[in-house]
Amino acid sequence: MASAVMQFLLKTQISRLRWTSLTASFQFSKKGYRVLTPQNFSDYESIKQQYKPEVPEYFNFAADVLDRWTEMEKEGKRPPRPALWWVNDKGDEVRWNFEELGFRSRKVANVLSEVCGLQKGDRVMLILPRIPEWWLINVACMRTGIVLIPGTTQLTAKDMLHRLQTSKAKCLITDDVLAPVVDSLVSECQSLKFKLIVSEDQREGWLNLKDLFITANADHNCVTTRNQDPVTIFFTSGTTGSPKMTEHSHSSYGIGLTVNGRYWLDLTSSDIFWNTSDTGWAKSAWSSIFAPWIQGACVFVHNMPRFSRTTVLKTLSRFPITTFCSAPTAYRMLVQHDLTSYKFKSLQHCVSAGEPINPQVMDQWKKQTGLDIYEGYGQTETVLVCGTFKGMKIKPGSMGRPSPAYDVKIIDEHCNILPPGEEGYIAIKAKPMRPFCLFTRYIDDPERTESTFRGNFYVTGDRGIVDEDGYFWFVGRADDVINSAGYRIGPFEVESALIEHPAVVESAVVSSPDPIRGEVKDLIVVKAFVVLASDYVSHDPEKLIDELQNHVKKVTAPYKYPRKVEFVQQLPKTVSGKIRRNELRQKEWGKA
Repeated sequence: MASAVMQFLLKTQISRLRWTSLTASFQFSKKGYRVLTPQNFSDYESIKQQYKPEVPEYFNFAADVLDRWTEMEKEGKRPPRPALWWVNDKGDEVRWNFEELGFRSRKVANVLSEVCGLQKGDRVMLILPRIPEWWLINVACMRTGIVLIPGTTQLTAKDMLHRLQTSKAKCLITDDVLAPVVDSLVSECQSLKFKLIVSEDQREGWLNLKDLFITANADHNCVTTRNQDPVTIFFTSGTTGSPKMTEHSHSSYGIGLTVNGRYWLDLTSSDIFWNTSDTGWAKSAWSSIFAPWIQGACVFVHNMPRFSRTTVLKTLSRFPITTFCSAPTAYRMLVQHDLTSYKFKSLQHCVSAGEPINPQVMDQWKKQTGLDIYEGYGQTETVLVCGTFKGMKIKPGSMGRPSPAYDVKIIDEHCNILPPGEEGYIAIKAKPMRPFCLFTRYIDDPERTESTFRGNFYVTGDRGIVDEDGYFWFVGRADDVINSAGYRIGPFEVESALIEHPAVVESAVVSSPDPIRGEVKDLIVVKAFVVLASDYVSHDPEKLIDELQNHVKKVTAPYKYPRKVEFVQQLPKTVSGKIRRNELRQKEWGKA
């Protein structure tokens, strides 16, 4: 049963363990760029042939995957690398192999089950920065069958109250920084029974996890979990409404994220993988837990209090990181720095997800590092939907081709499959067989869950186009696409054109009424909110607006240029860093 799953998860590992040098998997092109050779597959077609997952009735990621890697370590079948390698700005360092990870996570599991009395199915909210305990608690919850609800440390008191009340979490785990906020809310959270603090100091009314860990029993028998039992709940980032409680199962992430780890990230147990995602975002589950550990890779963590491009570049130079994943916003910041003074000797593979990445950023990164950025597309509700995989031609601006986990189509409002070149909804075939690696439900919201399914499809809510080669292109969230003078305009293309101009750090494009040119209800134009580079802040705004408009007309179709431009110091974003275009759009239409 579960052992068959592990054989699938590991089948390329035994025969392909690499004890060779870190540069063995790439060659150099005539231009000096590194051309990547896949480690786990030969080409895109072979991925589809290889991917045949088995989903047993009973499955638990901690017992069936992590503990199996512990056995392989003991048998000498995994390279002597950590499972978790953690550093911070102070020079502190933690290295745990899978055996140590198992030992420590069992102790934490006993704290949750014996001290707190939590049982299988109970919910725990976890709000911690990138500290080692975050990983231990994740694994401990799997071992006990407790449902984990991660949250970012950027949550406001209002955000936290909403999540605690909606989720009915019985336990909350956080640190010194957020404990006072929790104390101010606890009287309004009737379900909350236990508060655990990760701290060197004691706090009244709180159990101290560090103290309890010392005395906790290290023997723990993993509970039995079915494949569809819940493992985690993520509150979606809410770019177009209030956050939804999105539930995933032990199999949807624990087995489903094989497509990410083995094929998109192309990891093996010899790799050291750094994902910079915040601990409260679903991408942290994707790339800081499941995908790398399915492959037995080392998860590298740098606990930066805030994103620092200098720290990131120094870390990539200093440590033998082979694979790097970050958001488009981070890459935009990195390419504004002179990268030529940094040498990334071990780095082989760079990927990006969360939002579309601008072709200009991809080009600048490649020119300065010799490495391509491979884009991936997915949602909190899914695993990888589309991606650019090693060996594929990279089409800048495209999200790549469908992952083998899904049958992805572009459909119209009536669920008809559209031909190449026609814009429609990005959808996943969900009937007659629903993919096991889709989310289970939006908790306590059956109508909202049902609304995502139309005909035979799960509809992502994103608009896109597929080309003749089977590559998918993101147009925008359905609510973000602009209808102007009979044209449909996706914000991403206009934003990508704008960022090619040196004056633009980032931008957000939305629809805006234009009463000057006609009826407010009838005429809509494109408006760009632009964050300027420091060298351009003092420039004449009218001349700069004219320059940006002309630039967009030259780079893309003239009808897409922003008739309105507003310079702003920053763009509104969700706690996971996604631009809240709906907020800007509401601001515009509120004025009208």
